[in-house]
Amino acid sequence: MKILITGTAGFIGYHLAKTLLKRGATVVGIDNINDYYDVDLKSARLLDCGISREPEQWNTPVSSSLFSNYSFIRMNLEDNHELNKIFETEKFDVVCNLAAQAGVRYSLQNPQAYINSNIVGFVNILEACRYNKIQHLVYASSSSVYGNSNKMPLSVNDIVDYPISLYAATKKSNELMAHTYSHLYKFRTTGLRFFTVYGPWGRPDMAPILFANAITNSEKIKVFNNGNLERDFTYIDDIVEGILRVIDSKKSGDQLFENPNQQQSSDYKIYNIGKGNPDKLMDFIETLETAFNKKTKKEYLPMQQGDVLKTFADVEALKMDFGYEPKVSLKTGIEEFAKWYRAYYEHGS
Repeated sequence: MKILITGTAGFIGYHLAKTLLKRGATVVGIDNINDYYDVDLKSARLLDCGISREPEQWNTPVSSSLFSNYSFIRMNLEDNHELNKIFETEKFDVVCNLAAQAGVRYSLQNPQAYINSNIVGFVNILEACRYNKIQHLVYASSSSVYGNSNKMPLSVNDIVDYPISLYAATKKSNELMAHTYSHLYKFRTTGLRFFTVYGPWGRPDMAPILFANAITNSEKIKVFNNGNLERDFTYIDDIVEGILRVIDSKKSGDQLFENPNQQQSSDYKIYNIGKGNPDKLMDFIETLETAFNKKTKKEYLPMQQGDVLKTFADVEALKMDFGYEPKVSLKTGIEEFAKWYRAYYEHGS
């Protein structure tokens, strides 16, 4: 299998690429390595897969020194000409689009970045899939599309017409565009609504590393909404296992929508991917403190714009269609994260 993974310098993309490479798949990775967060961390992820930090030339394949079946290209998805050249040359079996401008809060200050990457870039991916006869496009959506819904657990059957951040709106737009292309051009698209993913090599703008930084530096942890938040914290290994099951499957899945008026394409599917069991934010912090063997003070703050009170994924459809079964407990996941954090941040490896 030859697979294109966009966003391979990112958190989930790095883990997915490395797992596929170890299985023997041929992987081409794309990332623009932007400076939304620490570029050194992105470079370190690439280096861990054998891609040197040195080459900075754009649109030129770089071969891995560790995996003969891996090449990486630094490019923007907005560059339609270069993207199409790669599709025409490589003849991918599957495309997994994980590249996006991430972050809910950042979208309040820098909206254009989200339109360029998440809308224009995604349309370019869809067009490239269309003209190059791609069998299956798997792409990252987000739990943020549910907005501030009070109905729990959050289900793919729920109405998602009321996003409360531009980031969420772009992800909802991706789902709509994917449906259109599946309907018109008859290729499979599977959207995965990721819930709160954590683990080694995670994003430094996300809670685990922010909290770990505060704990290790004896600083106050900023706790929003006075700690009254719940998240479906899902360990990265469970997320990657779920993506692999979708990629490996030859069927479209048997997911049914409850709305009888929903005229969906049979090639279009949306799934939640999470643990399916939310944790209280304060329990998450306490587990982190235990893993680092250190208590720290908290600064309790009001709810932030764009945030939601609770996420809780209904993952029954993914279990039914692909045998997905998240296994990693919060305690185990946090311990693995803390082990990596110490090695990377405290010991400089």
